[in-house]
Amino acid sequence: MLKGIAASDGIAIGRVLLLKKEIPVIMRTVISESEISSQLRILENALKKSISQLKAIQSESDENMSLILDSHIMILEDTELINAIRLKIETGKQDAVSAADETLRFFADMFRGMKNDYMKERSEDITDIGYRLIMNMLGREIHSLRSIKEPVIIVAHDITPSDTAQMKKDMVLGFLTDIGGRTSHAAIMARSLEIPAILGLGNITSSVEHGDRVCFDGSEGTVLINPDDESVDIYSMKAVKLQKEKELLSVFRDRHSVSSDGRKVEICANIGNPSDALRANEYGAEGIGLYRTEFLYMDRPSMPTEEEQFQAYRIVLETMGERPVIIRTLDIGGDKNLPYLSIPEETNPFLGYRAMRIFLDRPEIFKVQLRALLRASVYGKLRIMYPMISSVEEVRSANLILEECKRELDAEGISYSNELQKGIMVEIPSAAIAADLIADEVDFFSIGTNDLIQYTCAVDRMNEKISGLYNPFNPAVLRLIKNVIDAAHDNGIWCGMCGEAAADSRLIPLYLGMGLDEFSMSAGSMLKARKLISGLSYEKMQIMSRDALKIKTSDDIIAFLAENSIYDGNA
Repeated sequence: MLKGIAASDGIAIGRVLLLKKEIPVIMRTVISESEISSQLRILENALKKSISQLKAIQSESDENMSLILDSHIMILEDTELINAIRLKIETGKQDAVSAADETLRFFADMFRGMKNDYMKERSEDITDIGYRLIMNMLGREIHSLRSIKEPVIIVAHDITPSDTAQMKKDMVLGFLTDIGGRTSHAAIMARSLEIPAILGLGNITSSVEHGDRVCFDGSEGTVLINPDDESVDIYSMKAVKLQKEKELLSVFRDRHSVSSDGRKVEICANIGNPSDALRANEYGAEGIGLYRTEFLYMDRPSMPTEEEQFQAYRIVLETMGERPVIIRTLDIGGDKNLPYLSIPEETNPFLGYRAMRIFLDRPEIFKVQLRALLRASVYGKLRIMYPMISSVEEVRSANLILEECKRELDAEGISYSNELQKGIMVEIPSAAIAADLIADEVDFFSIGTNDLIQYTCAVDRMNEKISGLYNPFNPAVLRLIKNVIDAAHDNGIWCGMCGEAAADSRLIPLYLGMGLDEFSMSAGSMLKARKLISGLSYEKMQIMSRDALKIKTSDDIIAFLAENSIYDGNA
């Protein structure tokens, strides 16, 4: 048995297709002046061929995968990246293959070195693109998964976006990889395609042979290699049970999120790119509660243009129609850095120069994003959210820049919606404590529990030695959340939650009783949350939440919630 990262739920039982890529050995070669032009041609031809291949794969892909491949094509067309490679060839007298390899490795290594998992795993995209470009430069064939003839479980060191795009869903029972995590493209696409997957197994490629039988549970992260018949029977029964549960949840797809006694809330989706909005639709999202825009700024050597951002935001707004879409302005810095922003290294970046602090210091960058958002607002129901807010002054400064962008668009004759809302992510304790003062400046709050817990408890959640102190049940955290919700309602605005805790079935009854208006989470969690809320009495949860906030310890709160979150529904 091997243990990895549970990346996509589901049971898989089948034979292994062991996928091993040819890894070319690249040596730097010094070239003469007369060879520069021929090496530049090698680069140009490989770029054209790589883009052509990706467009061919894209033409046969679903919309989810097509958008990811769009970002890969965009990187290969980025003039700053290509000029960096050209410069190595022209001035460094370096051959095209090693010049491209070194440049792409530089960017991949930079992302891989970041602490944040999502940013770290973007290095996979750069590696995928680099592999294709190098193989085309060398004139070697790139393997394809289109030729699979029978259902298999794919085992590989990594599954790249271009691999995933060529998979035939009915021929892939699941996949297992040596590397990767829950925020890698492999995981995202596995969940999108509803294919079971376990990643980060370390040595699965050296632990199995082609044709071996394996079975695994994508929600547990455990793999059995060449299991006995009894184990296979157990996994088969699990698969039948899982399918029944899925069918029962499907009836909640098109329902409103309403408690058993009529309290209506919204269940929305957290997304990271436009393709995720499609999956949110498939699971009956009542809106997008958090669109993390960082993906637009990553996997590239330069800032995305206003037009590029506008197109991405427009796609999400059009996909969601009349349902609201909260788009968070760029939350970069801390453990998420971008080389072209030239952010200096800091001793404590989580408390440093990040998110709105960068934007308010460098409004010319902020205005590009705000103009793109305003232009896109006519295509749907937009809500703009500012992250990392600690004071009223910061909100006012951000709103002044927003108004300046509106005046610019008015002067240019470009339309935007006058109905859009603006709000803040409440993730700093000072904002949670002063929520009543900030409420006058905005139209909504969205509580970001991930950082709110971290800052309130003074715990680095990436530090394994103290990770146990990172606790959403901490009484201080719960009291801050209640304070934010009450401040919102007292001032006539609504309050949602987009942190991971919003999907925690132990906490949903408590948040419902506190009066939370909106719960935003990953698409795959929405139907479970809607089913849970449909069977809860809002009136009873209000009483329970008041009692819970009087309890002194996290353990006692957990025990109390387990005893008192009574499911009343008949769903």
